[in-house]
Amino acid sequence: MGRIRALVPEVLRTEAQFRLLFAGQVLSLIGDRVMLVALPFAVLEAGGSIQAVGLVVAAQLVPFLVFALAGGVISDRGDRRRVLVASDLARLVVQAVGGALLVTDAATPVMLGVLAACYGTADAFFQPAFTGLLPQTVSHPGQLQPANALRGLSFSISSIAGPALAGVLVAGIGAGAAMLFDAGSFAVSVACLLRLAPRVAVEGIEEAPPAFLAAIKDGWREVRSRSWVLAGLGAMCAYSGIVLPAVFVLGPVSISERLGGPSAWAAVVVAFGLGCVLGDVLLLRIRPRHALLTAGIALILASSQAAVYGAGVGLAATCALQFVTGIGVTAFFTLWEVSLQEHIPGDALSRVSSFDYLASTILMPVGTAVVGPLAASLGTQETLLGMSAVGIACALAFLAVPGVRHLPRVEAVRGTATSSVPVGG
Repeated sequence: MGRIRALVPEVLRTEAQFRLLFAGQVLSLIGDRVMLVALPFAVLEAGGSIQAVGLVVAAQLVPFLVFALAGGVISDRGDRRRVLVASDLARLVVQAVGGALLVTDAATPVMLGVLAACYGTADAFFQPAFTGLLPQTVSHPGQLQPANALRGLSFSISSIAGPALAGVLVAGIGAGAAMLFDAGSFAVSVACLLRLAPRVAVEGIEEAPPAFLAAIKDGWREVRSRSWVLAGLGAMCAYSGIVLPAVFVLGPVSISERLGGPSAWAAVVVAFGLGCVLGDVLLLRIRPRHALLTAGIALILASSQAAVYGAGVGLAATCALQFVTGIGVTAFFTLWEVSLQEHIPGDALSRVSSFDYLASTILMPVGTAVVGPLAASLGTQETLLGMSAVGIACALAFLAVPGVRHLPRVEAVRGTATSSVPVGG
């Protein structure tokens, strides 16, 4: 029994509030990954075309771009736990309605598009609130890195388990069952969140909060006053708008054509996921002296993803290289989140993270639209190598900023991690 307990990370053993937050999110993340696979099939089951699939996916993405900053403002003003509960309840209803429509053969592409837009709107409020809430569930800043590493680990495992479960549900029952499973995962998350009693940020309690636009400006002031945050947002734009579109659009085509079809692509995806898992496990044990410097080095590895697909090597080598890039991807995002939580005041953390989420998504539709014609003009291999080269150059520019290289770890976090005033029940 003692050996089993020793295998459980300390942050799960000692931080009851984080344990509740983590437990609620594990199944919810698996449900989200199930829906990433199931949504296109749901549109097709509803009688939609390939073009309709693209429109429904876009309908889910666009509200996130529109409402992310609003989500940050609202989360910083009040009880972040309530924001998360409201978001999860809204998405529970959306997925339950969508699943019921699909199961009863009453769904249409237009209905699914409207539901997708509602889902994206709720998600825009969830993400900034979660980033701001996590530090409120641990008792001291030393627990921030392992807490974020565990969150990353849940992402990594769900990225492997979710698609596998989606395949079983969609093939055996239909996309409606996958959507209903996702609704059930949100019910579990809500049950955990309702029991949560996070610490409150004393500096975040305002007698007269600023007007909405003023609050956004204040959040942007927190961003631009730190060169390392501005550099990080730029690096995030480059990775998400240049490297990831090449990976998502050209990666499957390149691997399938050269190395043996969908099974080869599945092997590469699993190898990448296993690399992410290892990276998260390492970050549970290793605490880099300079988190952001380490994140920048990891971003170089992450930006090599597209180049691996364009390198022309065999399946075994491709899997091995993607395993390494998986370590880089999860290390970058985990240590970036830790740096924000350690250095941004608690009352502004959700607003700053909303700019972060906006930066990571705003260029992705453009990159996805451009990469296909670019590959048709230059060649798939050349485009993969070129887009990785641009991404690596941006990662090096991120590392060139002195504030990135020299940002210290802090042992006393302002705001959310320092107060002991509970909220909720």
